[in-house]
Amino acid sequence: MKAQVNEIKISYKGGLKSSMWQKISSSQDAAELLYEDWDKDTIGIQETFKVVLLNNSNKVKGVYQLSQGGITSTPIDLRILFAVILKSLSVAIILTHNHPSGKLQPSDADKSLTTKIKNASKLFDITILDHLIFAPDGDYYSFADNGIL
Repeated sequence: MKAQVNEIKISYKGGLKSSMWQKISSSQDAAELLYEDWDKDTIGIQETFKVVLLNNSNKVKGVYQLSQGGITSTPIDLRILFAVILKSLSVAIILTHNHPSGKLQPSDADKSLTTKIKNASKLFDITILDHLIFAPDGDYYSFADNGIL
């Protein structure tokens, strides 16, 4: 009997042609794209962590929601994060999450997580372009713009 195994694949929903993918040139470009896509019913209630997957031209291949948690935190499993990044053959990423409290300053935990992801990404030659934190009203904080990336 022939051995059987499960197939693992990645898929893109929406069918947007690659020629239509949005190019990210600044934190504002990323913030506009992400805030428009954010669920406005939960942005002020629960923390959500997403990753923007980019190609070599900084064009958005897609956005993946990694986790949704509670009022003050959401769990991040780096193995799942990097499985998605590697499976999608992305060469750059933008990390993002929201603070339901509206406080835009990154916490020590936010800074530590970003450093941990940055260090791991070096092993795979993946560039972290930014880490954005959103308030419920759409204001954002950019790690890159503030020189802490």
